[in-house]
Amino acid sequence: MSTDQSAEQLAAARQLAARMFAGAPGGTPMHAGLAENTMTHVYRDVWLDPALELTQRSLITCAVLVATGREAEQRFHFRGARNLGIDRETLEAMITHVAYYAGFPVAVSASRTLAEVWAEMDAQP
Repeated sequence: MSTDQSAEQLAAARQLAARMFAGAPGGTPMHAGLAENTMTHVYRDVWLDPALELTQRSLITCAVLVATGREAEQRFHFRGARNLGIDRETLEAMITHVAYYAGFPVAVSASRTLAEVWAEMDAQP
C-alpha cells in the first residue's frame, strides 16, 4: 500500500468514526497511542474492509458488546448503529437474541442502555 493510499484510507476511517459517533457526549479520551491504533487498525483495517457492510459490522459489534456486558462501549456503538441507519427495533431484536446465548442480565442491562442512548439522541437538536 502506498503512503498516499494509506493516508486516504486513514482519512476515510476518521470520517467513518466521526459519522458514527456524531453527537456523542465527550468523556475521558483515549491516550494518543491507543487512539491512533484504533483508527489505523480497527476503523481503517477492519471497519472499512468490504467483506461486510457497515451496518453488519455495527450490529455484530453491538452484539458482542451486549454479550460481554460492556455498557460504556454500548453507549457509543448503539449511537453509531443509529447514525448508520439501524433502527431501534433491529437493535432490540439483537438484544433479545443475545439474551438466549449470553444471559438475560446482560440483555436487560443492554436494553436499559439502549433506551437511555435513544432518549439522549432524541433530545439532541
